Formats: sequence, C-alpha cells, structure tokens
Amino acid sequence: LQKILILLHITTCVVIGKTLMILFPNAMKRYILKQGEKSRMNENPKFSYENWGPTFFSFKYLLFVLKVKWKRLEDEAYEGHPAPNTPVVTFSGEVHHLLDFMQGSRPLVLNFGSCT
Repeated sequence: LQKILILLHITTCVVIGKTLMILFPNAMKRYILKQGEKSRMNENPKFSYENWGPTFFSFKYLLFVLKVKWKRLEDEAYEGHPAPNTPVVTFSGEVHHLLDFMQGSRPLVLNFGSCT
C-alpha cells in the first residue's frame, strides 16, 4: 500500500512539474535553479543548468525517485533494534550490503563526508 501511495504521489508531482516546464519554462528554470542552490549544484561552473535541469520531471527522473523512495521504506532504523542492511556501492561500482563489512563482533563505524 505504501508503494502504491508513493507511486501516485511521485507520478502526480512529475506530471505537474513536466506540464509547468512546458507552459512556463523560464519560471520553472528559476525554480529549479533555486532548488539547486540548496544542494549547492549551482556552484560548480562546469555543471550548468543545461546539464541537469532538463532531466527534472523526465521518465528517468520518475523511475529514479521511485527507486529511492521505495528503497527507503526498507531502511527505517529504530533505537534498540538491529540496523537496516542497506545496499551500498563501492568506488569500483560493486554493490554490497552494509552488514557485509562487519568483522566478527567488532563495531562497524560509518563515516560520512563529502568533497567539493
């Protein structure tokens, strides 16, 4: 039931977004660029709006968002319960699961970061 609700919600958003992009391209470009500021996508001069803006509200965008949202349904973590065994991708592109990196009874430490 949750997957169906997510499908309906995301599909509706994509249809509305695509329609608005067709009817009001300049306004939607400003809106998408504003959203890009939040994620700091606009700060890279080699990564212009023309590279990523038109992909918003495409069929690939719909499939990607659905995949992410559906995977997150499985990734809920609760205090005192086992950690979810989420999929992770190595730099070489191999897909593993988080708990594959456990070694015996040693604690598994995750360090998150980013580079710009």
